[in-house]
Order: sequence, then C-alpha cells, then structure tokens
Amino acid sequence: MFFPIRDYNPTYRVSIITILLVIVNIIVFAFQSYFSEQPFEYHVASAALVPYEISHMENVSITIGEDSYGRKYYVQRDISPLLTFITSMFMHGSLLHLLGNIWFLWIFGNNVEDHLGRTRFLIFYLLCGFAASISHIVFNMDSTQPMLGASGAISGIMGAYLILYPHARIRTLVFVFIFITFMNVPAFIFLIIWFAFQFLYAGAQSGIAWLAHVGGFIAGLILIKLIQRRPGPRKPIIELVQ
Repeated sequence: MFFPIRDYNPTYRVSIITILLVIVNIIVFAFQSYFSEQPFEYHVASAALVPYEISHMENVSITIGEDSYGRKYYVQRDISPLLTFITSMFMHGSLLHLLGNIWFLWIFGNNVEDHLGRTRFLIFYLLCGFAASISHIVFNMDSTQPMLGASGAISGIMGAYLILYPHARIRTLVFVFIFITFMNVPAFIFLIIWFAFQFLYAGAQSGIAWLAHVGGFIAGLILIKLIQRRPGPRKPIIELVQ
C-alpha cells in the first residue's frame, strides 16, 4: 500500500481553481454533515447520481432508513438526473473520503492547473468527472445505488499528470507488511501502479465506484492532449530544494 505525501514539481502561479475546488468540497460536506437540519443520508439520497435515473431518465425513491417497527423512510427524488452529474461531484460519503480526495486534488491538481490555465483546468476537471460518471453508469445501468465523490474528476487530473510530468518525483509513504518507509517515486511509476489497482479492485463489492476512477483517468489521458496549451517560459513562484 502507498500514499502520496507531496510532489517535487514547482508551480508558476497560485492555483486559484484548485484551491476553490478544495474549499467548495469542504463547504458542501460540512453543510450536509453538520449544519443542515436534514440528516446526511437525506442529502445523499436527494442529490447524488443514480445510474438508473440517467439510463431511464426518470426519478426514483431512495430508502434512507427505517424505524424500530421496520417501516422504511424514503426520499422521492425530484432533481433533474442530468444535474446530478454536477451535484454528485461535490459530495462525499465520509470525512475520510473527503480528506483523501482533496489531498490528491492538491498534490496533482496545482501543476495541471498551472499548465492548462484556470479556465481550461476547470473545464477539464468537470469533463473528467462527467466521463467518470458515464463509465460507472455504463456498467451499472439499473443500479439505484447513489454515487458521489470527486474521485473521478481527480482521477482525470492524475491521468493528465502522467502525460505532463511523468518524471516528477512523488514523495510516497509505503506500507510493506509491518514496515513503513518513505520513497521518492517517479510519477509514471506511482500513477501506473495506482491505475492498475483500480482494475484489481473493480470487481470488489466495496461500495467504491472503481470503474469511475478508470474512466476518469483515461479521460484525463485523452483530454489533456486536446485542450492543453503551450506555456511560454515562466519562472516558478516557489523554487524547491532538490
């Protein structure tokens, strides 16, 4: 098992969009979990993406719990199925889910934003999230299980990072049985291993949309070639000590 700590890859400007995406994800989770009058399950049932709704273009009811007598509580969804492509992208199922996603977003997103520019990066992010959702829907067309999270869009960023910065070093926390160590790993090795694990886990009944990660990553590989710009020579805002 491995986990990225940081990358040794300087940026040339403040990553405004990446920062805003982190903030928006935190605000949405905080509202749904701590500040809303409705329970967390209600928000998930109301605004997450449901594959059945997309493939059949009709709303469904989602069970959010039951009382001591076995009577179930439902949420009758009235949100446009197409709108859930966006709403689900900014929702998370737990604090750990949120923290993991925004950590990966920050490590890999700032350099991709730096390369694309702010407007292109935002468009790229949303398109990767859309592609990730489509990948999940294709293999789960009749599922009424809500899907949520920024993982698909962030997977697209990681795919772009692989193309743009394959030799950047990733400071990585590595778990080998009971041993824990730090290693500097080239980005192409880290990202290829990460991508391979998404396939290995795809068949597991873990409640994680692994194929959305795969779809987002592949979308990132393709889209970065289509919408990237050619940056002129620039000086990094921070010089890193190698």
